[in-house]
Amino acid sequence: MDKCNNLKMLALSMNQFTGIIPITIGNLTRLEELDLRLNNLEGQIPEEIGNLLGLEMLIIQAIKGLTGQIPTSIFNISSLKTIDLSNNSLSGSLPSDMCQHLPKLEVLFLHINELSGTIPSSMDKCNNLKMLELSTNQFTGIIPRTIGNLTRLEELDLRLNNLEARNPNSDQFALLEFKDHITGPQNVLANNWTASTSVCNWIGVSCGILHKRVIALNLTSMNLRGTIPPHLGNLSFLLSLDLSSNHFYGHLPKELGQLHRLRIIRSSYNCLNGEIPSWLGNLQRVQRLKMKNNNFTGTIPETLVNMSNLEILHLGFNQLSGQVPSSIFKISSLKIIDLSSNSLSGSLPSDMCQHLPKLEVLYLHRNELSGNIPLSMDKCNNLKMLALSMNQFTGIIPITIGNLTRLEELDLRLNNLEGQIPEEIGNLLGMEMLIIQAIKGLTGQIPTSIFNISSLKTIDLSNNSLSGSLPSDMCQHLPKLEVLFLHRNELSGTIPSSMDKCNNLKMLELSTNQFTGIIPRTIGNLTRLEQLNLWLNNLKGQIP
Repeated sequence: MDKCNNLKMLALSMNQFTGIIPITIGNLTRLEELDLRLNNLEGQIPEEIGNLLGLEMLIIQAIKGLTGQIPTSIFNISSLKTIDLSNNSLSGSLPSDMCQHLPKLEVLFLHINELSGTIPSSMDKCNNLKMLELSTNQFTGIIPRTIGNLTRLEELDLRLNNLEARNPNSDQFALLEFKDHITGPQNVLANNWTASTSVCNWIGVSCGILHKRVIALNLTSMNLRGTIPPHLGNLSFLLSLDLSSNHFYGHLPKELGQLHRLRIIRSSYNCLNGEIPSWLGNLQRVQRLKMKNNNFTGTIPETLVNMSNLEILHLGFNQLSGQVPSSIFKISSLKIIDLSSNSLSGSLPSDMCQHLPKLEVLYLHRNELSGNIPLSMDKCNNLKMLALSMNQFTGIIPITIGNLTRLEELDLRLNNLEGQIPEEIGNLLGMEMLIIQAIKGLTGQIPTSIFNISSLKTIDLSNNSLSGSLPSDMCQHLPKLEVLFLHRNELSGTIPSSMDKCNNLKMLELSTNQFTGIIPRTIGNLTRLEQLNLWLNNLKGQIP
């Protein structure tokens, strides 16, 4: 038959032909119509039919001897308008991407066969379909919602299958709705989250051992794009929701406020917007609330005080404004507060640490906060990291900071403080990083006690108005020091010759001061030094 290589239309239907469909039909590359229905043929539909790339109509129906799977190659013939393989004995499942290359398909008749598996959710990609007949097969699972996108459909028949209805209250329904809200080409959920498998086997989903309900949804860093639908509020057993590091946008639906079992909410590093919802206060069991690096606006709701088990609060790197609610400082379970990089204003309550005995991290930097640093800061006696930099704080550095004996990092740079660096900072014997720079109102000498903190790795006291000389033995107790920035001050005297005792130094900046004398030769012993700046001083002699 393939010798008739100019054939465009071949109709052999309603005869008594026997045997198999010859694979050589696949050589009739100009064929536009093929009709073999109602014959006594047997065997399988040859894969080679997929070579007929100009085919518009394929009818091979009512042949009970026709068995096997439908060749996937048929679904790559983008010119097809009609596929009728009904009333045969075909088996197997339909490819999940079967409509990816069928933009012109108007008629799909696959009824009265033995086809199984789920109806592909990508069926809506056949967006010109007018007639869809899948009845009298063995399809399972749910009817995909995407069929509703086939707006040109005139005829739909799905009867006599093993399909099941969607329970709108089920975990599966909620997650399939969520999947339907995901857009973009890199949706890893598309082929994994299917109704034919248990939700407990889906990627990113964890279920309880006994009740098999969804208890955790971990979709972090999956490059997902879309909105968060209200249906997630039906995951009533959910303990942990992690949507962080994706491209979700829009508001958080209020229905999430129904998830009273939630312990963990992570939605950081997305594009979510709107206000921080007040209904978060309903979730009293939440221990970790991480929503940093989004586009949230407005104020921080007072209702967060109701989250009485909250241990970690991350709202940094948003566009929040207004005052920090004083009620937040009454959540005694808090260990970490990060409100950095917003536009928060106002002053801190004088008793802010009165109810925070467990607080270990307080990040308030990069805001517009003003007023004094509270004297009672030392009541947060478990603090390890304190960052108040890049605000508008005024007044002095309270001496009570010296009571925070567990402090490892202190950053007060770029504020409007004045006075002297308190000697009591020398009590912070576990401190690794000290940054108090770019404060022109900061005067007086550098407390010698600072140079006794042997744990220090970074000292940055640059760009202030500090004066006096450096102790001759300043490096005697700084074996771990890697960064020493003292530039842009009014320091005088000689550069200590014992500087080489800071033998881990990588960066040494002493420029723009009033140092005198010679450059000590011992600086040459600092073999790990990567950056050295001594310019704009009153040094003399030779470069050693």
